[in-house]
Amino acid sequence: MPDRSWYCAYQGQQHGPFPDAQFREFIASGKVRADTLVWTDGMGSWQRAGEIPGLMPPGARPPAVPSGMPGATGNSGGGVLSIDLPLWPFLGRCVLLAIGSLLVIPAPWTATSYYQWITPRVHVPGRPNLGFEGKVGDIWWVFILLALTGYVGRIHGSLQLIGFVGQAWLGWMLLRWVLSRISSNGQLLGLEFNGSVWGFIGYQLLTAVSIITVVGWAWVATSWMRWICRNIAGSQRELTFEASGLEMLWRTLVTVVGCIFLIPIPWVIRWYSEWVVSQLVLVERGNYANA
Repeated sequence: MPDRSWYCAYQGQQHGPFPDAQFREFIASGKVRADTLVWTDGMGSWQRAGEIPGLMPPGARPPAVPSGMPGATGNSGGGVLSIDLPLWPFLGRCVLLAIGSLLVIPAPWTATSYYQWITPRVHVPGRPNLGFEGKVGDIWWVFILLALTGYVGRIHGSLQLIGFVGQAWLGWMLLRWVLSRISSNGQLLGLEFNGSVWGFIGYQLLTAVSIITVVGWAWVATSWMRWICRNIAGSQRELTFEASGLEMLWRTLVTVVGCIFLIPIPWVIRWYSEWVVSQLVLVERGNYANA
């Protein structure tokens, strides 16, 4: 599979992902040897490169130990996140998620299934084989209440603000749960979200108010994303959000226009989702400063 990505282990550290073509170049140059531990999607565990059929040239011998591996520097722990979203399965999962929310009762099942499906498709440098260990019964009531608060404003206008604040609080609960249940190679990463519930509610209210400015909401949204990233704890690396307000604005507008015409919906939603993930970057803590 020429489009696969590879990870390798060197001096006790994981490096990658590397595109298949680049990884083959490492093999040819001797940077990846027959005894190098490697992993790619579909493998149950790490294996020596020489044990994988067809990977190493026939009769290849381990050359001299290379002086360095790609990524084996002081910034080896950083990198850009990416996501692989097959078009029609992604659309189907989004539709199923929306239906579950509309019908309320199925919401815990459809939402948990969505996270279990999409998490392994996120590629994080140094964290192969991502998974989601959350269960339907963990916070089922949060999903039920989230679905119900969507109907609160329709009952009476005076309840709209209560429903809006309730959704923000429930969204904060959901974010904490999702992060805490992410695993790598079957082991929980121990991630936590330390942002306050009032900060989360405040940003959601500010985003809603900023919509009246027509364009200002994009800068509020990017600031909110950076605030969320700064408050993720439990890792030696820090997650940052690199997009500017202008980038958020025009890409969102293109997505909205595409959805108006109905037919482009699957393509523009995938395009937008992949872009958002690509703006998430891991850096060593202390090496990044952002306003």
